[in-house]
Amino acid sequence: MKKLLALLLAGAMALSMVACGGSEPAAPEAETGSVYYLNFKPEQDAQWQALAEAYTTETGVPVTVVTAASGEYETTLMAEMSKDEAPTLFQVNGPVGLANWKDYCYDFAGSDVYNELSGDSFALIEDGKVYGIAYVVETYGIIANTKLLEAAGYTTADIASFADLKAVAEDITARSAELGFAAFSSAGMDGSSDWRFKTHLANLPLTFEYQTEGITPGTVKGTYLDNYRAIWDLYINNSTCDPAELSAKTGNDAVTEMVEGKAVFYQNGTWAAGDLAAIIDDLTMIPLYIGVGDEANQGLCTGSENYWCVNSQASQADIDATLAFLNWCVTSETGLNGMCKEMGFVIPFAKALEADNKFVQEANAMIAAGKTPVGWNFPTMPSEEWKNMVGSALTAYAADQTDDNWAAVVKNFVDGWAAEYALANG
Repeated sequence: MKKLLALLLAGAMALSMVACGGSEPAAPEAETGSVYYLNFKPEQDAQWQALAEAYTTETGVPVTVVTAASGEYETTLMAEMSKDEAPTLFQVNGPVGLANWKDYCYDFAGSDVYNELSGDSFALIEDGKVYGIAYVVETYGIIANTKLLEAAGYTTADIASFADLKAVAEDITARSAELGFAAFSSAGMDGSSDWRFKTHLANLPLTFEYQTEGITPGTVKGTYLDNYRAIWDLYINNSTCDPAELSAKTGNDAVTEMVEGKAVFYQNGTWAAGDLAAIIDDLTMIPLYIGVGDEANQGLCTGSENYWCVNSQASQADIDATLAFLNWCVTSETGLNGMCKEMGFVIPFAKALEADNKFVQEANAMIAAGKTPVGWNFPTMPSEEWKNMVGSALTAYAADQTDDNWAAVVKNFVDGWAAEYALANG
């Protein structure tokens, strides 16, 4: 109403000036938009805040970055999208996430930032529309402290399969009192850590099933869940803590244990390099073996579940401002330095800088040596609720490692998948 009144007053003033012989006023300036980014990555919050401030200083365009708590992104996004000042920029994790938010996704086709993308394999495209573009390609595996490993009498050359990893871990456990450290950091199952196991670790049996059984939408067989159990057993029974304590252990606990030299192995990814900067020279990343496939030639787990989406329900001014900000992030010196150097991202855009991240460099070296990366298939998981059900069953099993409790993991993995897929696609 205020906007309409202002337009009417402006029109009246223009008529008055013409009637008095004055010249017509200049056309009003176009509305200046703003950017509101709901960030998925807590570990990069400080860098995104700095990048937003730099862009505002350079252009005058307001950029607000709000970071969702770990494991709470979807809930936070739903709450924020219902507000008058909703995010203009958000993310989905792939095709499954896109299904929930497609009506809110602006078509990137023809935009400057889309034209910078290295290829359509990094885009979410359906019905000829570009609904999302990946902004980072990441890698995860088992981070290993080579200094502690050598103190135990081993090198990473001794670990080229699940059987090797199991033998080394169990030997370290047998001598942990003498050595002064454990094999694995705590596999925390609170919200800041459980995604490492209910999502990233679960990707391994899922990926190998897809490779050998094919993909049938809405269905998984659980072909390699015995292997999932074996690696989970190895983690929780050769760790810094009793398995019954895992429900309360956090991601920060695992980081602290690594930094303080209390554990040799830690499952995580390239994004953890900053948290481990104090000991980064002693660290390397090895493949996450579960005893399936050609382990001698297996690489690290590499892919993306991070796709930018622009809110199609925002004003055109805000959409334009958001697209301009994204293009600046992937083409300007400041933006590229922030994403590639400060955040340590491998970004799939034409002007990408080589990342200084040690784990990224090791991942690239493995690919150059002919190792085959394990793809990221967890974006096909049917829902967050499915992940939560699997995570709860893993936690219960860790506290009481019976066959019946593992059967509950299998049931949630297989039957839960079918049920959640049906709910999402019914």
